[in-house]
Amino acid sequence: MRILLTGKNGQVGSELQKALAPLGTLYSFDRAACDLEDEASIRAVVRDVKPDVVVNAAAYTAVDAAENDSERATVINAIAPGILAEEAAKCGAMMIHYSTDYVFDGTADGYYKETTPAFPQSVYGRTKLLGEENIQHIGSRHLIFRTSWVFGIHGSNFAKRILQLAAEKSELRVVSDQIGAPTSAELIANITSRALLQAFRDPQSVKDGIYHLTSQGQTNWHEYACYVVQAALETSRHYRLAPDRIIAVSSNEYPTAAPRPRNSRLDTSKISKTFGLTLPLWKHHVDLFLKEILDGGH
Repeated sequence: MRILLTGKNGQVGSELQKALAPLGTLYSFDRAACDLEDEASIRAVVRDVKPDVVVNAAAYTAVDAAENDSERATVINAIAPGILAEEAAKCGAMMIHYSTDYVFDGTADGYYKETTPAFPQSVYGRTKLLGEENIQHIGSRHLIFRTSWVFGIHGSNFAKRILQLAAEKSELRVVSDQIGAPTSAELIANITSRALLQAFRDPQSVKDGIYHLTSQGQTNWHEYACYVVQAALETSRHYRLAPDRIIAVSSNEYPTAAPRPRNSRLDTSKISKTFGLTLPLWKHHVDLFLKEILDGGH
C-alpha cells in the first residue's frame, strides 16, 4: 500500500507517521514539501507518489486568527482538501481527512450525530465544513473523521498550556461551561490505521462518509485543567498552581474572537459499530500523555 500523508509534523500527523508506517510505503510531507496554498504543488505531489491512500492531516487550526484570515483558512481547510480528493479520484486512491466539532453550533443538549445538520459559528468551523463538502462532492472513496479537543506530545494544545501556566501562576481562570471529550492524537492515528486496513481488506464493511471519533466520557475545560494540574503536582513540586486556585468562569467572562461550541460532545456509535471499537474514556490517554510529558521532560 502506498500512503501519502500531508501535515506530517502536526499533532495528528506526527502520530500518523508511526501508525501508518507498518501498513506499506509511507510518503510524508510537511508544508514546505506539499504546500496546501499552492494548487500546482498539491497536484504534482499526488501525481508523483501515485498513492493508494491520501491522508490529509494538514489544516489551518488557529481558530481565533482565522476570523481575520478567512481567505487563507478557506484555501487550506476547504479548497485544498477538494483538490486532494480530486487527484485521489484520478489515481483510484482513498481519501482520509480530519474535521472538527466546530462544524456544529454547540447549542444541542445531547450528543451530535454524523447526520445532525451542521451550523458552524466561526470562520474555522465554516471552512472545515466546506472541506468536508468538497471531498464528498468529488465522489471518490473517502473517510472523514470529525474529532474534538485534540491533544498530543507534539505541537501545542490546552493541556500543555495549562502545565506551562501552572509553573508560572498561582491562580488561573478557566471556562467551565463548554463540554467535550479530550481526544488523543495517538488514538486518532491508531484508529485511522485500523480503519484503513479494514477498508482495504473488507471494502463492503466500510461505507464512505463522516465518522465521529473522540474519546468517551465528558468534561469541561475547568475540570480538565484541574485534572492536569493535580497530576503535575503529584509528580513535581515546581508547579506553583494548585487545583483549588483554578477559578471556574463562564464563556461570557472569557471572550474570544471566534465563538466556541458550548457542547462539543460527538456520538461515536457509528465508528464503534463499523470498526468494532471500544473507545477509551478521555482520562486514559490524558494519563498516558501526562506521564510522558512529566516523566520525559517534553
